[in-house]
Amino acid sequence: MNGMIPKKRVVVTGLGLVTPLGIGVEPTWEALCAGVSGAGKITHFDASEFPVQIAAEVKGFDPAQYIDKKEIKKMDTFIHFAIAASQMAMDDSGIKISEEMKDRIGVYVGSGMGGLPAIENSFLTLIEKGPRKVTPFFVPMSIINLASGQIGIRFGLRGPNSSAVTACATGNTCIGDSYRIIQRGDADAMLAGGTEATICRLAVAGFASSRALSTRNDDPARASRPFDLERDGFLMGEGAGILMLEELEFAKARGARIYAEIIGYGTTSDAYHITSPPEDGSGAVKCMKLALKENQIDPRQVGYVNAHATSTFADKIETRALKTTFGEYARELPVSSTKSMTGHLLGAAGGAEAIFSILAMVRGVLPPTINLENPDPECDLDYIPNKARPKKISIALSNSFGFGGVNATLVFKKYE
Repeated sequence: MNGMIPKKRVVVTGLGLVTPLGIGVEPTWEALCAGVSGAGKITHFDASEFPVQIAAEVKGFDPAQYIDKKEIKKMDTFIHFAIAASQMAMDDSGIKISEEMKDRIGVYVGSGMGGLPAIENSFLTLIEKGPRKVTPFFVPMSIINLASGQIGIRFGLRGPNSSAVTACATGNTCIGDSYRIIQRGDADAMLAGGTEATICRLAVAGFASSRALSTRNDDPARASRPFDLERDGFLMGEGAGILMLEELEFAKARGARIYAEIIGYGTTSDAYHITSPPEDGSGAVKCMKLALKENQIDPRQVGYVNAHATSTFADKIETRALKTTFGEYARELPVSSTKSMTGHLLGAAGGAEAIFSILAMVRGVLPPTINLENPDPECDLDYIPNKARPKKISIALSNSFGFGGVNATLVFKKYE
């Protein structure tokens, strides 16, 4: 090894989800496999004057189940979701954290936009009632790294604590960077993923004015339709997806149940445009190839791809990128976009979709792409249309691409 320290192996031992399909992994997964849409009319505010009146909101979430009542008001909703999903991932992993472990366990949870509702509400308070009425918790409510910070404080985790902000690639970036942290020996375990709660007036108005959102206001359940010829923009979602990652020997020593191993991570930049990928999808191709190359994975070993596909024009570009990456095998490779059901969770998308990719391997069921009724001729791969598919697979790939031209790909292997 020329004196190089061999890279440590990294496994997934715990999963936590808050999504528009349910609170927790099981309700979300059941709804996903049943092809249920989490979309509906916006209830977080009066959207009647907005061009877009639909979103995929989290329903029935009670932060008091996870956070002390006095603390709830000091945090914005994206932090509530992150704490809840982290608690679920910790509980699911079965880890009992001793005092000496705390220096070796870290948190890496990001968000695309952070506490935007807190920013919006605090600004209105400032204008309407003056500066003395702005909450002293405004800043820690809105800063993105306070999701990781609050999780670290809650569980006493003193290892690396950070937050990536790579727009819609955030969840994948946080998981991938955490994988690297454990690989090189800087931590034994990491809580990693993404969180988002920005279904507020400012965000909906901003995305709507850029014409990024579906305006299918009369039929929200059919609004998110990746790869379909009639797609007209993405559907805003919210939630959190957090994974407990552990160094393999650390997990084995405590007798952990292991879901999967991370065997590849790639990240690249298009350096092309703030919102559009290049027509040939070259940045995404390089990203997927980097992730596969890490452990010399033959592309034909990949049994499922959870696509980034958001129900925008870029779905056809990801299709091109998959064809370039996988060659002739792309025609046989099952691909789906779970955003057809969850909507686009923005910075939380990668965290949730990593969990969906892992569960597809563990449960032997590939989630569908719903609303695929009239396929775009330029989107001509096997997108698992409308119904989940029983299939045993051992390797899954998950893509996330973000504004600014960021690409991030994760590869998971079923742990035997």
